[in-house]
Amino acid sequence: MSVGRTQSIALSGLSGHLVDIEADIASGLPALVLIGLPDASLGESKDRVRSAVTNSGCGMPPTRVTVNLSPASLPKQGSGFDLAIALAILAGTKDVPAESVASCVHIGELALDGRVRPVAGILPAVVAARDAGATRVMVPAGNRTEAELVPGIVVVAVASLAHALREHGADITVPEIIAIESPHHSEPRRPSRDLSDIVGQPDVVDALVTAAAGRHHMLLLGPPGAGKTMLAERLVDILPDLGPGESLEVTSIASLARISETRRLVTRPPFIAPHHTATAAAIVGGGSGLVRPGAVSRASRGVLFLDEAPEFASTVLDSLRQPLESGDIEIHRANFSARFPANVQLVLAANPCPCGNAGVADSTCVCTPDRRRRYLARLSGPILDRIDIQVPVSRVSRAHLFDDNTPRMTTKRARAKVVAARAMAIERWGHHRIDATELRSGKFRLAPNVVRTLDAALDRGAVTMRGYDRVLRIAWTLSDCDGSTMPSADHIGRALYLRQGVPA
Repeated sequence: MSVGRTQSIALSGLSGHLVDIEADIASGLPALVLIGLPDASLGESKDRVRSAVTNSGCGMPPTRVTVNLSPASLPKQGSGFDLAIALAILAGTKDVPAESVASCVHIGELALDGRVRPVAGILPAVVAARDAGATRVMVPAGNRTEAELVPGIVVVAVASLAHALREHGADITVPEIIAIESPHHSEPRRPSRDLSDIVGQPDVVDALVTAAAGRHHMLLLGPPGAGKTMLAERLVDILPDLGPGESLEVTSIASLARISETRRLVTRPPFIAPHHTATAAAIVGGGSGLVRPGAVSRASRGVLFLDEAPEFASTVLDSLRQPLESGDIEIHRANFSARFPANVQLVLAANPCPCGNAGVADSTCVCTPDRRRRYLARLSGPILDRIDIQVPVSRVSRAHLFDDNTPRMTTKRARAKVVAARAMAIERWGHHRIDATELRSGKFRLAPNVVRTLDAALDRGAVTMRGYDRVLRIAWTLSDCDGSTMPSADHIGRALYLRQGVPA
């Protein structure tokens, strides 16, 4: 009896767990048995491994082979364990040096002819291997560039099982083959547009800069053609570049979701704008088998834009309540859960009524008052209470369109202002998000004469307790944008307007 050992990675969301793979070569009728909570695609690896080993010039042992994936209580998903299973078996049969195989983490799917196919999520898997103490990882050749983005670990890229055996010191002939490339599909690059393209909306542009500086969620309410989509698209351009940790997180999500070619670390915040017919699973994540991140996770550290927000299903909008508060989303299944980051800045755009002409000069609205109420009521109270800044957007006139004398805010100036405001906030509070109770107590508590207007709004029920705290956060952001050390009564008034700019 002989046992071959190696390791692989089981992903749960963006987190990865080191899995010990043991192959026991024992006497008995020829069979390949896989144990340790494999899913359907992993259970099918028995046939892939058997064919790949045979077509690579080796032979499967004519005995009973039991492959154990440990810890057995951890669910394992996907086909990325194929390479590790095959090498563990061949280490048990002495076709490859067992010490070399045992000292390396293996990730990759096997084709029937022995080639190694790329897999999704290679970046978070390599990060998990490094964090678990591994020093060497073997990946498919099609994932090489992506895996080498992770520092501190040696990456060995192989095109076939025979290539992997030779890398481990086996005396085997490696046939000339063409490596299977990654199946990632690049999305069209979003053109960068300047904020100065926005005309006749200085107050809304100021609100946009405030939202970017304080990472505030935003609602834009106005008729069609007022520029709501233009504003939302330019919000992501005035956000600062991602830091090293943020870049690795965003790139890992892209790797797991296979939404782009992962050739380098993402340095700019993402912008995700799903269609209003998207399901709850498409927004928050899910799917059968390997759980995929949804739009709220793919937009993490960036902007999630929901255009025509009332047209989204109520269940979809309400599913955003928890991630907007906590900054992450946990997908639960019967025997496991997967956690994804959801540190997103949400921007909603909505028309004032189904026809879009309510309150528009020289236009006739054909919607009844009850129909208008039901339309905007699709944005539930709990969701609106989590939207910090709510501003009306009106159509611009021809005079605004051809006005070249009024100075406009450019993207460069706006981003510099956002970077300076965020630097002030970090110097005051650090990199963590300050708790709401700290804003109402201790050294950050504002004087009674400064918050008198806000206290009155709370007393008459114009704002909730959550709204009270969010107005304080907006006021601190406005103060940082102005370069002030503490918010003034004027900042509180402006913050209250930004919070209540859209009529109920």
